[in-house]
Amino acid sequence: MRVKFEYGRDGLYAEIPDERVVRTLSYKDAVPLADPAASLRQLLAQPTGSRPLAELARGRRDACIAICDITRPVPNELILRPVLETLEAEGIPRERITILVATGLHRPNLGAELVEMVGQHIARHYRIENHDGLDLASHTFLGNSPRGVPIWIDSRYVSADLKITTGLIEPHLMAGFSGGRKLICPGMASLETVKVWHGPAFLEHPQADCGILAGNPVHEENTWIGRHTGCDFIINAVIDAQRRPLKWVAGDMVAAFEEGVAFVRDVVRDTVAEPVDIVVSSCAGYPLDTTFYQSVKGMTGALPIVKQGGTIILCASLTEGIGSPQFQQLFREHATLEGFVERILGKDYFVMDQWQLEEMAKVRRKAKVKMVSHGISADVLNGLFVEAAPSIEQAVADSLAEYGPSARIAVIPKGPYVLAQVA
Repeated sequence: MRVKFEYGRDGLYAEIPDERVVRTLSYKDAVPLADPAASLRQLLAQPTGSRPLAELARGRRDACIAICDITRPVPNELILRPVLETLEAEGIPRERITILVATGLHRPNLGAELVEMVGQHIARHYRIENHDGLDLASHTFLGNSPRGVPIWIDSRYVSADLKITTGLIEPHLMAGFSGGRKLICPGMASLETVKVWHGPAFLEHPQADCGILAGNPVHEENTWIGRHTGCDFIINAVIDAQRRPLKWVAGDMVAAFEEGVAFVRDVVRDTVAEPVDIVVSSCAGYPLDTTFYQSVKGMTGALPIVKQGGTIILCASLTEGIGSPQFQQLFREHATLEGFVERILGKDYFVMDQWQLEEMAKVRRKAKVKMVSHGISADVLNGLFVEAAPSIEQAVADSLAEYGPSARIAVIPKGPYVLAQVA
């Protein structure tokens, strides 16, 4: 069977032996919104658990709108146009509206990337600024959360009279699902906040996993932080495999988010009857697969359906390399993942982005990982606790030879955007 995997901007085709494939996991069929712009305008006037946006905006002196960074394919322009029009119509001057890119601890988005994210008109006529999680002085301290997380949030958002967040609801490897509260923490939080909230005390919890909200301390804590910080209104999108809007949710940060999660869970969940020897997957293509750091999401997305001792075969463009200097440092400092995990479970070691390697360590305890990429050389990949492969076909052939004639394969062309589970 010929399969197109999400890879970079254009995809990557591979031939997989039909007789070995037990299932190709994918989204359920869902009809995209016929008129997404009109649907969103109606929702802004009739939101979930909140007064209409126009009423909330009336009489406010200024506004901050948080948007996702380039790593999330959010239809920002579709969302921002009616929101900005509503704010200005209700008396908030354009010069008092800040669009804040909730980068978390990612790099800033500038120039052509901003145009790609929000469109030419908005990029040219509105103030767009990037959050900098490493600049503690640009944050406001709001006390500690119930589990002892120090809450430092971008002061531009904290001081805004009207606080709006936007985003995308999809499966998330730690928080269960993205969207909602995640634009505040980690989106606009400082390193001092994220390093505790993303620490082993949270991430090693068995419920801190993809598709899980109930009992998930990562979700519970940043929901509390979001409420404590304040959020007047959210607008979140649910998109299909072609990135067309399937549904909008808007209104109260919790109620609207939970409405979106219920819809998403039904659309993106797919199952196999039992774990398989080999999972062939992607890292969801551009913009999610540009770094090895982000590609870990493809590994964790395949983890629930691979056998203990099995193999995950992953393709990712990796056009921007490994990730941050701090993330690269982790590979230089640790010869084994076991040694790394032992070190972070102590109290005297911390490096930014260690949480992503911690998630990767969970994968490698269960399965091998073979990586196909044109963005990083095989020599470099082989030093990242994965095995470089020249092609998906070769990786599959090698794995079938290892596991024998009874080996079975599952395929996930869209990668971590699909919630893969054992039925």
